[in-house]
Amino acid sequence: MGTASLNGIIFANMVRGGAAELCQNRQIVNDLNVFPIPDGDTGDNMFMTIDSGVVKLGEHESENLFTTANTLAGGMLSGARGNSGAILSRIFAGISKGFEGLESCDARGLSKAFKCGVTEAYTAVKIPVEGTILTVFKDAVNFADKKLSDGATIEDYLDHFIAELYRSLDRTPELLDVLKEAGVVDSGGAGFVYIAEGMKNALSGGTVSYESSPKNTHSTDVDISSFTADSVLEYGYCTEFLLRLQNAKCDVAGFDESVISDFLDTVGDSVVIFKDGSLVKVHVHTVNPGSVLNFCQQYGEFLTLKIENMTLQHNETTVRNDFKSRKFRTGAPKKYGLVPVAAGPGVRNTFSELGCDVVVDGGQSMNPSVADFLEAFDRTNASVIYVFPNNSNIIMTANQAAELYKDSDIRVVPTRTIGEGYAAVSVFDPDAGGPDDIFGELTEAAEGVVTAMVSRAIRDSEKDGTVIHKNDYLGFTGDKVYVDNASRIEAARQLAERVGAGSFDILILLKGEDADPDEAGSLSAWLSGKYPGTEVILIDGGQPVYDYIMILE
Repeated sequence: MGTASLNGIIFANMVRGGAAELCQNRQIVNDLNVFPIPDGDTGDNMFMTIDSGVVKLGEHESENLFTTANTLAGGMLSGARGNSGAILSRIFAGISKGFEGLESCDARGLSKAFKCGVTEAYTAVKIPVEGTILTVFKDAVNFADKKLSDGATIEDYLDHFIAELYRSLDRTPELLDVLKEAGVVDSGGAGFVYIAEGMKNALSGGTVSYESSPKNTHSTDVDISSFTADSVLEYGYCTEFLLRLQNAKCDVAGFDESVISDFLDTVGDSVVIFKDGSLVKVHVHTVNPGSVLNFCQQYGEFLTLKIENMTLQHNETTVRNDFKSRKFRTGAPKKYGLVPVAAGPGVRNTFSELGCDVVVDGGQSMNPSVADFLEAFDRTNASVIYVFPNNSNIIMTANQAAELYKDSDIRVVPTRTIGEGYAAVSVFDPDAGGPDDIFGELTEAAEGVVTAMVSRAIRDSEKDGTVIHKNDYLGFTGDKVYVDNASRIEAARQLAERVGAGSFDILILLKGEDADPDEAGSLSAWLSGKYPGTEVILIDGGQPVYDYIMILE
C-alpha cells in the first residue's frame, strides 16, 4: 500500500531523507560545478541550505503540513548559500505556499505545491537560465502532474517526478554549451535529483541518517597561492547576504525588492533576490562588491555576509563527472525486449547471458518501484517488452508500470519465482509468432517449472505440519514448507528429495550470498550422485535471503 495522505511528520522525514542523500553525494555535485563559473561548491551550498531547514525542523516539527513546510522554508532562507542554494530555498518556499492552510494533502495537493515551487523559483531569479536546476525541477513537476490519475499515491507521483528529473537532467548539456563542452550535466539539477531520491527513500521506509557539517568548511581551505600578485580578476566576486530591512531606513511593509534588483543589474549578473517579510536575500556576481553593500545598506543591516573571489575558485576547480545518469532510449526501437527482476550479481548475470536487455534489481524484501520499471523500459528501447517480475509481490507494480508506459507494448508474464522467470526466458524465440503467441509460450514455460528454496527461519512457528525453529533452515516451494533442519546442507538435500528432484531433466542450483562455496560444491556433487539422470548446474547466484535456490525443469 502506498501513502495516500502526506502530513507534516511524513514531509519532515522526507526532507531529512533528501538532505541525507545529498550529504552522501555532495562531492559528486561539487565536481560537476562548471556553470556559470564556480561560485563555491554547489553540492556543499545546496546541502548547507537544506540542512539549515532540517535543523529548524528539529525545533518546530508539527503534524500540520503547512506549519512544517513553513518552518523548513524559514530555516532554508536563513541558511541559503550560493546560486543553487538560493534557488533551492525558493523552491521549498514555494512548496510551503502551496501547502498554505493544509494539515495534510494527497498526491494532487503535492503536485499543486510543487507547481508553486516552480513559480517561486523562477520569480526569484532575475534572468532565469534554462538548463539549470530551474529547468530540471520545472520539467519534472509538469511531467508528474500530467501523469497523475485518480487514486494516485504520493509514491506514484514521486516515481514519475524522479524519472523525469533524470531525463531533464540528461538534456541540460543540450541547453548549455558550457555543460556540453565539459561533458557534464548541471550540478544544481544533479543535487536536486539526490534530494528527490532521498525523499522517496525515506517515504518508502529507508534509513535516514547524516551529520550536519560546519557552515564554514568551504572557506577554510582556500589555496591563496592560486591568485598571485600578477593575477587578473577575471570572474569577480560571488557576493551574497541576508539583509534585514529597517523601519528607520525604509517602509518595510511596502518595500519593493526591485529597487535592489534593478541596481544589481547595473553592477553584476547571476542575480537571485527575494523578499520574505523584512528579510531580503541577495546573490550576485560582481567585480565591485563594495558598491553593492553600500547601496543595500541604505535600506537595512546585514545579518549574514559572504564575499568570495571566483577567479581563485575557478583556478582551483577540476571538473569531474561521477554522476550516475540514467540512460534512456535513443534511436529506432528493436522488435522485442526482455526485462526480468533479479537479486544477486550471479543471478542478474545469468539473465543477461540469456539475452535479457535490462535486469531490474529486486526481489524478496527489496521490491523495485514503478520508476525502476519505467527506466528499464526506456533503456530497453523495444517495440514489445516482456517483463518477468519473478516475485508475487512485484507483479502488481510491474502491471502498474506497464499501464503507465506509452512508448512500448509492455507484456507482463506473471512469473512468481526466479525459477519461473528463468524457464520462461530460456524458451524465448523471437520467431515463434506474433507478440501474443510468444506471450503464451513464455507463460506456459513458467508454469512447468518447480522452484525450491532454502532460507533461514526468523521465528518459531508451525506450518503445513512442520514445526519451525528460529534460525533453522527451511526448505519450501511457494508457501508450502517441507523441511526444517538446523543444517543448511541437510535442509537442501531433504528438500530435493521431497520435491522429487530425480524426476526432472535439469536442476540449476543457485548459491546465495551467505552460503559457503565449499558446501555448495559438496551439495552439487551430492545431487549429481543422487540423481544421475538429472543434469545439475551450479551457479554462484549471490542472491540475498535464499541460501539456495533449486530450479527444476
